[in-house]
Amino acid sequence: MGFNCGIVGLPNVGKSTLFNALTQSAAADAQNYPFCTIEPNTGCVVVPDATLLKLADIAKSVKIIPTQLEIVDIAGLVKGASSGEGLGNKFLGNILETDAIIHVVRCFENDDIVHVNGKINPLSDIETIETELMLADLESLEKQIKNLEKKAHGLDKDAIKLLESANTIKKALESGVPARDSGVDAKPFNLLTAKPVIYVCNVDEASASTGNKFSNMVVEKYSGKSPVLIISSKIEMEIAQITDLDERKMFLEDLGLKESGLDQVIKTGYKTLGLQTFYTVGPKEAHAWTIKTGFTAPQAAGKIHTDFEKGFIRAEVISSSDFIEYGGELPVREAGKMRTVGKEYVMQPGDICHFLFNN
Repeated sequence: MGFNCGIVGLPNVGKSTLFNALTQSAAADAQNYPFCTIEPNTGCVVVPDATLLKLADIAKSVKIIPTQLEIVDIAGLVKGASSGEGLGNKFLGNILETDAIIHVVRCFENDDIVHVNGKINPLSDIETIETELMLADLESLEKQIKNLEKKAHGLDKDAIKLLESANTIKKALESGVPARDSGVDAKPFNLLTAKPVIYVCNVDEASASTGNKFSNMVVEKYSGKSPVLIISSKIEMEIAQITDLDERKMFLEDLGLKESGLDQVIKTGYKTLGLQTFYTVGPKEAHAWTIKTGFTAPQAAGKIHTDFEKGFIRAEVISSSDFIEYGGELPVREAGKMRTVGKEYVMQPGDICHFLFNN
Protein backbone atom coordinates (compact mmCIF):
# COMPACT_ATOMS: atom_id res chain seq x y z
CA MET A 1 0.00 0.00 0.00
CA GLY A 2 1.27 3.46 -0.87
CA PHE A 3 -0.82 5.68 1.38
CA ASN A 4 -4.46 6.34 2.16
CA CYS A 5 -6.43 9.54 2.21
CA GLY A 6 -9.94 10.61 3.14
CA ILE A 7 -12.05 12.84 0.92
CA VAL A 8 -13.92 15.42 3.00
CA GLY A 9 -16.05 18.47 2.29
CA LEU A 10 -19.54 19.86 2.61
CA PRO A 11 -22.42 17.94 1.02
CA ASN A 12 -22.88 18.43 -2.74
CA VAL A 13 -19.39 19.70 -3.50
CA GLY A 14 -18.54 16.78 -5.78
CA LYS A 15 -16.75 14.48 -3.31
CA SER A 16 -18.43 11.26 -4.38
CA THR A 17 -18.17 12.14 -8.07
CA LEU A 18 -14.45 12.70 -7.62
CA PHE A 19 -14.16 9.47 -5.61
CA ASN A 20 -15.90 7.56 -8.40
CA ALA A 21 -13.60 9.08 -10.97
CA LEU A 22 -10.38 8.51 -9.05
CA THR A 23 -11.24 4.91 -8.21
CA GLN A 24 -12.75 4.37 -11.68
CA SER A 25 -15.80 2.86 -10.07
CA ALA A 26 -19.40 3.64 -9.27
CA ALA A 27 -19.05 2.54 -5.66
CA ALA A 28 -20.22 5.85 -4.22
CA ASP A 29 -23.75 7.06 -4.85
CA ALA A 30 -23.19 10.55 -6.28
CA GLN A 31 -26.77 11.79 -6.01
CA ASN A 32 -27.91 15.37 -5.64
CA TYR A 33 -28.87 15.40 -1.99
CA PRO A 34 -26.94 15.74 1.29
CA PHE A 35 -25.67 12.66 3.11
CA CYS A 36 -26.06 10.26 0.20
CA THR A 37 -22.83 8.63 1.40
CA ILE A 38 -24.13 6.74 4.43
CA GLU A 39 -21.08 4.53 4.98
CA PRO A 40 -17.55 5.51 4.03
CA ASN A 41 -16.72 4.04 0.64
CA THR A 42 -13.19 2.77 0.20
CA GLY A 43 -11.45 2.26 -3.09
CA CYS A 44 -7.92 1.25 -4.05
CA VAL A 45 -6.22 2.91 -6.99
CA VAL A 46 -3.19 1.48 -8.74
CA VAL A 47 -0.43 4.10 -8.76
CA PRO A 48 0.64 4.60 -12.40
CA ASP A 49 4.33 3.71 -12.66
CA ALA A 50 5.99 3.76 -16.10
CA THR A 51 9.35 2.79 -14.54
CA LEU A 52 7.89 -0.38 -13.04
CA LEU A 53 6.51 -1.42 -16.43
CA LYS A 54 9.90 -0.88 -18.10
CA LEU A 55 11.70 -2.86 -15.39
CA ALA A 56 9.20 -5.72 -15.69
CA ASP A 57 9.57 -5.76 -19.48
CA ILE A 58 13.37 -5.95 -19.30
CA ALA A 59 13.34 -8.63 -16.56
CA LYS A 60 10.56 -10.57 -18.32
CA SER A 61 8.68 -10.58 -15.01
CA VAL A 62 5.67 -12.89 -14.96
CA LYS A 63 3.85 -10.73 -12.39
CA ILE A 64 3.73 -6.95 -11.93
CA ILE A 65 2.73 -5.57 -8.53
CA PRO A 66 2.35 -1.78 -8.41
CA THR A 67 1.83 0.18 -5.24
CA GLN A 68 -1.67 1.44 -4.41
CA LEU A 69 -3.45 4.51 -3.10
CA GLU A 70 -6.43 3.89 -0.83
CA ILE A 71 -9.17 6.52 -0.94
CA VAL A 72 -12.00 6.80 1.58
CA ASP A 73 -15.07 8.82 0.61
CA ILE A 74 -16.40 10.27 3.86
CA ALA A 75 -19.95 11.61 4.18
CA GLY A 76 -20.46 15.36 3.79
CA LEU A 77 -19.77 17.24 7.01
CA VAL A 78 -21.89 20.21 8.06
CA LYS A 79 -21.69 22.91 10.68
CA GLY A 80 -22.18 21.24 14.07
CA ALA A 81 -20.79 17.86 12.94
CA SER A 82 -18.40 17.77 15.90
CA SER A 83 -21.39 17.83 18.24
CA GLY A 84 -23.49 15.38 16.26
CA GLU A 85 -25.21 17.52 13.61
CA GLY A 86 -25.90 15.97 10.23
CA LEU A 87 -24.37 12.53 10.30
CA GLY A 88 -22.31 13.65 13.25
CA ASN A 89 -18.89 12.88 14.57
CA LYS A 90 -19.08 9.22 13.57
CA PHE A 91 -17.47 10.27 10.32
CA LEU A 92 -14.78 12.33 12.01
CA GLY A 93 -13.45 9.03 13.33
CA ASN A 94 -13.05 7.73 9.77
CA ILE A 95 -10.69 10.62 9.00
CA LEU A 96 -8.42 9.62 11.90
CA GLU A 97 -7.55 6.41 10.08
CA THR A 98 -6.14 8.19 7.01
CA ASP A 99 -2.65 9.52 6.26
CA ALA A 100 -3.85 12.70 4.57
CA ILE A 101 -7.03 14.64 3.90
CA ILE A 102 -8.28 15.59 0.45
CA HIS A 103 -10.53 18.57 1.12
CA VAL A 104 -12.85 19.02 -1.86
CA VAL A 105 -14.17 22.56 -2.26
CA ARG A 106 -16.99 23.53 -4.57
CA CYS A 107 -15.73 26.06 -7.10
CA PHE A 108 -18.46 25.82 -9.72
CA GLU A 109 -21.93 27.28 -10.21
CA ASN A 110 -24.84 25.02 -11.08
CA ASP A 111 -28.46 25.88 -10.26
CA ASP A 112 -29.41 22.20 -10.51
CA ILE A 113 -27.08 21.20 -7.66
CA VAL A 114 -28.11 22.63 -4.31
CA HIS A 115 -25.42 24.16 -2.10
CA VAL A 116 -25.97 23.32 1.54
CA ASN A 117 -25.45 26.99 2.52
CA GLY A 118 -27.36 28.44 -0.42
CA LYS A 119 -24.37 30.18 -2.06
CA ILE A 120 -20.94 29.43 -3.51
CA ASN A 121 -18.23 30.62 -1.14
CA PRO A 122 -15.20 28.28 -1.06
CA LEU A 123 -13.39 30.10 1.75
CA SER A 124 -16.46 29.96 3.97
CA ASP A 125 -16.89 26.26 3.11
CA ILE A 126 -13.29 25.49 4.07
CA GLU A 127 -13.68 27.41 7.32
CA THR A 128 -16.80 25.41 8.20
CA ILE A 129 -15.02 22.07 7.78
CA GLU A 130 -11.82 23.25 9.49
CA THR A 131 -13.81 24.56 12.46
CA GLU A 132 -15.60 21.24 12.94
CA LEU A 133 -12.32 19.33 12.78
CA MET A 134 -10.70 21.71 15.28
CA LEU A 135 -13.65 21.44 17.68
CA ALA A 136 -13.41 17.66 17.54
CA ASP A 137 -9.65 17.91 18.18
CA LEU A 138 -10.22 20.18 21.17
CA GLU A 139 -12.58 17.65 22.72
CA SER A 140 -10.07 14.86 22.19
CA LEU A 141 -7.14 16.94 23.41
CA GLU A 142 -8.88 18.03 26.62
CA LYS A 143 -9.35 14.38 27.59
CA GLN A 144 -5.70 13.65 26.82
CA ILE A 145 -4.55 16.67 28.83
CA LYS A 146 -6.41 15.40 31.91
CA ASN A 147 -4.64 12.06 31.69
CA LEU A 148 -1.28 13.71 31.12
CA GLU A 149 -1.78 16.03 34.11
CA LYS A 150 -2.23 13.02 36.39
CA LYS A 151 1.01 11.45 35.09
CA ALA A 152 2.86 14.78 35.24
CA HIS A 153 1.95 15.11 38.93
CA GLY A 154 3.78 11.84 39.40
CA LEU A 155 6.84 13.45 37.80
CA ASP A 156 6.63 11.35 34.64
CA LYS A 157 9.17 13.15 32.40
CA ASP A 158 7.58 12.04 29.13
CA ALA A 159 4.14 13.16 30.34
CA ILE A 160 5.52 16.58 31.35
CA LYS A 161 6.93 17.13 27.84
CA LEU A 162 3.75 15.91 26.15
CA LEU A 163 1.60 18.07 28.42
CA GLU A 164 3.53 21.16 27.37
CA SER A 165 3.01 20.32 23.71
CA ALA A 166 -0.67 19.51 24.27
CA ASN A 167 -1.31 22.87 25.91
CA THR A 168 0.47 24.68 23.05
CA ILE A 169 -1.71 22.87 20.52
CA LYS A 170 -4.82 23.58 22.58
CA LYS A 171 -4.09 27.32 22.57
CA ALA A 172 -3.57 27.17 18.80
CA LEU A 173 -6.87 25.36 18.25
CA GLU A 174 -8.72 27.83 20.47
CA SER A 175 -7.29 30.60 18.29
CA GLY A 176 -8.50 28.90 15.11
CA VAL A 177 -5.09 27.46 14.16
CA PRO A 178 -5.00 23.77 13.16
CA ALA A 179 -2.66 21.43 15.04
CA ARG A 180 -0.34 21.04 12.02
CA ASP A 181 0.42 24.79 12.22
CA SER A 182 0.87 24.93 16.00
CA GLY A 183 4.65 24.83 15.85
CA VAL A 184 5.00 21.64 17.92
CA ASP A 185 4.87 17.93 17.09
CA ALA A 186 1.19 16.93 17.13
CA LYS A 187 1.71 13.30 16.02
CA PRO A 188 1.49 11.76 19.52
CA PHE A 189 -2.05 13.11 19.96
CA ASN A 190 -3.65 11.61 16.82
CA LEU A 191 -5.55 14.76 15.88
CA LEU A 192 -7.60 15.43 12.76
CA THR A 193 -6.05 18.81 12.04
CA ALA A 194 -2.54 17.41 12.44
CA LYS A 195 -2.96 15.56 9.16
CA PRO A 196 -1.66 17.18 5.98
CA VAL A 197 -4.36 18.61 3.73
CA ILE A 198 -4.57 18.73 -0.05
CA TYR A 199 -7.22 21.19 -1.19
CA VAL A 200 -9.01 20.16 -4.38
CA CYS A 201 -10.94 22.93 -6.09
CA ASN A 202 -13.71 21.17 -8.01
CA VAL A 203 -14.30 23.43 -11.02
CA ASP A 204 -16.52 23.31 -14.11
CA GLU A 205 -15.08 21.73 -17.27
CA ALA A 206 -14.28 25.08 -18.89
CA SER A 207 -12.09 26.07 -15.92
CA ALA A 208 -10.13 22.82 -15.59
CA SER A 209 -6.92 24.16 -17.15
CA THR A 210 -7.11 27.77 -15.98
CA GLY A 211 -9.12 27.81 -12.75
CA ASN A 212 -11.77 30.45 -12.07
CA LYS A 213 -12.64 33.22 -9.62
CA PHE A 214 -13.61 30.71 -6.93
CA SER A 215 -10.49 28.54 -7.19
CA ASN A 216 -8.34 31.68 -7.33
CA MET A 217 -9.66 32.60 -3.87
CA VAL A 218 -8.48 29.26 -2.48
CA VAL A 219 -5.10 29.44 -4.21
CA GLU A 220 -4.50 32.95 -2.93
CA LYS A 221 -5.27 32.05 0.70
CA TYR A 222 -3.96 28.51 1.09
CA SER A 223 -1.28 27.73 -1.54
CA GLY A 224 1.49 28.88 0.79
CA LYS A 225 0.33 26.50 3.53
CA SER A 226 -0.99 23.42 1.72
CA PRO A 227 -1.11 22.12 -1.86
CA VAL A 228 -4.07 23.37 -3.91
CA LEU A 229 -5.14 21.38 -6.99
CA ILE A 230 -7.57 22.48 -9.70
CA ILE A 231 -9.62 19.49 -10.85
CA SER A 232 -12.93 19.02 -12.64
CA SER A 233 -14.59 15.89 -11.27
CA LYS A 234 -16.79 15.72 -14.39
CA ILE A 235 -13.72 15.59 -16.63
CA GLU A 236 -12.17 12.98 -14.35
CA MET A 237 -15.27 10.84 -14.82
CA GLU A 238 -14.77 11.05 -18.59
CA ILE A 239 -11.06 10.22 -18.27
CA ALA A 240 -11.95 7.17 -16.16
CA GLN A 241 -13.89 5.74 -19.10
CA ILE A 242 -10.89 5.93 -21.45
CA THR A 243 -8.75 2.81 -21.07
CA ASP A 244 -6.32 3.43 -23.94
CA LEU A 245 -3.38 5.45 -22.60
CA ASP A 246 -2.69 7.23 -25.92
CA GLU A 247 -6.35 8.22 -26.23
CA ARG A 248 -6.33 9.46 -22.65
CA LYS A 249 -3.24 11.57 -23.35
CA MET A 250 -4.86 13.11 -26.45
CA PHE A 251 -8.05 13.82 -24.49
CA LEU A 252 -6.06 15.66 -21.82
CA GLU A 253 -4.06 17.62 -24.40
CA ASP A 254 -7.24 18.73 -26.16
CA LEU A 255 -8.43 20.17 -22.84
CA GLY A 256 -5.09 21.89 -22.20
CA LEU A 257 -4.27 19.56 -19.30
CA LYS A 258 -0.84 18.03 -18.65
CA GLU A 259 -2.03 15.23 -16.39
CA SER A 260 -5.16 13.72 -14.90
CA GLY A 261 -6.50 14.62 -11.48
CA LEU A 262 -5.51 11.16 -10.24
CA ASP A 263 -1.89 11.75 -11.25
CA GLN A 264 -1.98 15.15 -9.56
CA VAL A 265 -3.36 13.69 -6.33
CA ILE A 266 -0.80 10.85 -6.27
CA LYS A 267 2.22 13.08 -6.98
CA THR A 268 1.07 15.68 -4.48
CA GLY A 269 0.30 13.03 -1.88
CA TYR A 270 3.74 11.45 -2.19
CA LYS A 271 5.45 14.83 -1.92
CA THR A 272 3.25 15.99 0.97
CA LEU A 273 3.77 12.81 2.98
CA GLY A 274 7.46 12.50 2.12
CA LEU A 275 7.19 9.17 0.30
CA GLN A 276 9.25 7.47 -2.39
CA THR A 277 9.32 4.19 -4.31
CA PHE A 278 11.84 1.38 -4.49
CA TYR A 279 11.65 -1.89 -6.44
CA THR A 280 12.37 -5.57 -6.25
CA VAL A 281 12.71 -7.06 -9.74
CA GLY A 282 13.12 -10.59 -11.05
CA PRO A 283 11.68 -13.12 -13.50
CA LYS A 284 8.90 -14.06 -11.07
CA GLU A 285 7.71 -10.53 -10.30
CA ALA A 286 8.45 -6.82 -10.47
CA HIS A 287 7.21 -5.14 -7.30
CA ALA A 288 6.96 -1.46 -6.36
CA TRP A 289 7.23 -0.59 -2.65
CA THR A 290 6.42 2.71 -0.95
CA ILE A 291 8.61 3.94 1.89
CA LYS A 292 9.25 7.18 3.77
CA THR A 293 11.98 9.39 2.38
CA GLY A 294 15.08 8.88 4.51
CA PHE A 295 14.46 5.19 5.20
CA THR A 296 17.62 3.09 5.55
CA ALA A 297 18.11 -0.18 3.69
CA PRO A 298 17.05 -2.32 6.71
CA GLN A 299 13.88 -0.22 7.14
CA ALA A 300 13.07 -0.68 3.46
CA ALA A 301 13.67 -4.42 3.80
CA GLY A 302 11.20 -4.41 6.69
CA LYS A 303 8.46 -3.24 4.30
CA ILE A 304 8.78 -6.59 2.53
CA HIS A 305 8.98 -8.67 5.70
CA THR A 306 9.88 -7.88 9.31
CA ASP A 307 12.39 -10.78 9.28
CA PHE A 308 14.29 -9.02 6.49
CA GLU A 309 14.86 -6.01 8.74
CA LYS A 310 15.70 -8.02 11.86
CA GLY A 311 18.24 -10.23 10.10
CA PHE A 312 19.53 -7.65 7.62
CA ILE A 313 23.13 -8.26 6.50
CA ARG A 314 23.52 -6.13 3.37
CA ALA A 315 21.73 -5.16 0.18
CA GLU A 316 22.67 -5.19 -3.48
CA VAL A 317 21.41 -1.98 -5.06
CA ILE A 318 20.96 -0.94 -8.69
CA SER A 319 19.43 2.34 -9.79
CA SER A 320 16.40 1.83 -12.01
CA SER A 321 17.88 4.23 -14.58
CA ASP A 322 21.00 2.02 -14.89
CA PHE A 323 18.84 -1.13 -15.07
CA ILE A 324 16.92 0.39 -17.99
CA GLU A 325 19.98 1.89 -19.71
CA TYR A 326 22.08 -1.28 -19.58
CA GLY A 327 19.17 -3.65 -20.18
CA GLY A 328 19.01 -5.76 -17.05
CA GLU A 329 20.80 -6.93 -13.93
CA LEU A 330 23.64 -8.91 -15.56
CA PRO A 331 24.80 -6.07 -17.84
CA VAL A 332 24.65 -3.69 -14.87
CA ARG A 333 26.83 -6.05 -12.80
CA GLU A 334 29.30 -6.40 -15.67
CA ALA A 335 29.48 -2.62 -15.98
CA GLY A 336 30.29 -2.34 -12.28
CA LYS A 337 27.19 -0.29 -11.59
CA MET A 338 25.75 -2.49 -8.85
CA ARG A 339 26.53 -1.41 -5.28
CA THR A 340 26.69 -3.43 -2.08
CA VAL A 341 25.44 -1.36 0.85
CA GLY A 342 25.14 -1.83 4.60
CA LYS A 343 22.80 -0.86 7.41
CA GLU A 344 23.55 2.87 7.20
CA TYR A 345 22.61 3.23 3.52
CA VAL A 346 19.79 5.72 2.92
CA MET A 347 17.43 4.59 0.17
CA GLN A 348 17.21 6.67 -2.99
CA PRO A 349 14.11 7.04 -5.22
CA GLY A 350 14.01 4.28 -7.83
CA ASP A 351 16.49 1.93 -6.14
CA ILE A 352 16.22 -1.73 -7.12
CA CYS A 353 17.21 -3.90 -4.16
CA HIS A 354 18.10 -7.46 -3.37
CA PHE A 355 18.28 -7.93 0.40
CA LEU A 356 20.49 -10.49 2.10
CA PHE A 357 19.52 -11.47 5.63
CA ASN A 358 19.89 -14.11 8.34
CA ASN A 359 16.87 -16.29 9.08
